[in-house]
Amino acid sequence: MSFSSPTLLQDRADAGRRLVAPLLKYAHRPDVIVLALPRGGVPVAYEVATALGVRLDLMLVRKLGVPSHQEYAMGAIASGGIQILNEPALRAHPIDKAAFDAVVARETGELLRREQAYRGTRAPLQLKHQVVVLIDDGLATGASMMAAILAVRVHEPSRIVVAVPVAPIETVQTVRREVDELHCPITPDWFMSIGHWYMDFTQTADAEVIELLQRAWKREGGGGI
Repeated sequence: MSFSSPTLLQDRADAGRRLVAPLLKYAHRPDVIVLALPRGGVPVAYEVATALGVRLDLMLVRKLGVPSHQEYAMGAIASGGIQILNEPALRAHPIDKAAFDAVVARETGELLRREQAYRGTRAPLQLKHQVVVLIDDGLATGASMMAAILAVRVHEPSRIVVAVPVAPIETVQTVRREVDELHCPITPDWFMSIGHWYMDFTQTADAEVIELLQRAWKREGGGGI
């Protein structure tokens, strides 16, 4: 597990390059696959996968935002029917079942849309006995990453590694207990938000996600969508 003093990230590509050094031991290994959490995690993960010469793919995850405060996660869903809840958030922002179900339905629809848009007919992930490196552009509550970890674990990988450029120390400590290895170079005492630690935190568009995936898959010779 890696930590350092807070410093601003230029953009998501810079964030990815900062994650390469602690992951060099996984370079050019056929049993290693980098899984990005879209959309923001894709430019970060692309830099890592390219530098290491390993495969790149996606772990589709959607945050379940509190209706009155969409950026605050009351849980998350991931491919394969995985759902986790952020119990402290639900206690602080109680909502009725109908409202909760509506959020789940909306985010499930968006998850399926992204699956089709980004991966198309590409074969399902084969993660058994693989070293899986999960990457996002940062963690706040960690709900999305926890859902991704659970979704990966059911595939019986040999190792689960999480690499993110920035996260509050409390979230890092929580997520670290669920994985084999975690790297996070920026763990500020005063977090505020992920975007606060980026000079450029422009929203990643679908087109950029698709372009980077196609570029990676062409390099791997694995075809596109």
